[in-house]
Amino acid sequence: MPATAMHKFITFVGVTSILHAAYSAAQHRSYLRITEQEFTTLPIDILIQGIASLFIVMYGIMYIAGDFKEIRAVVDLENKSWETLRNLPSFQIFNHRGKSLWQEGAALSNAYI
Repeated sequence: MPATAMHKFITFVGVTSILHAAYSAAQHRSYLRITEQEFTTLPIDILIQGIASLFIVMYGIMYIAGDFKEIRAVVDLENKSWETLRNLPSFQIFNHRGKSLWQEGAALSNAYI
């Protein structure tokens, strides 16, 4: 499922619509404070716009995010061999103090020869 320009546009429209619903809700609350009315609930049009925008954004994000991975780890591990599983490149260190110790030891042994 590659993300197309249309999916990105749909997501943009959804996010803009959510922001508009949030602004409308804040404006409604401000209006109620000015007119000294009690807040009971948001108008139905703001609720519908917020919920519809949420679903539009979720639809667009599903296509933009790309392919989903399987939740079970066994599915990914079935295709790997034991040697690949035990190979941890993040723990391989090539620059360590043994390198400098070896150079000093070689220089000392050459001095005694």
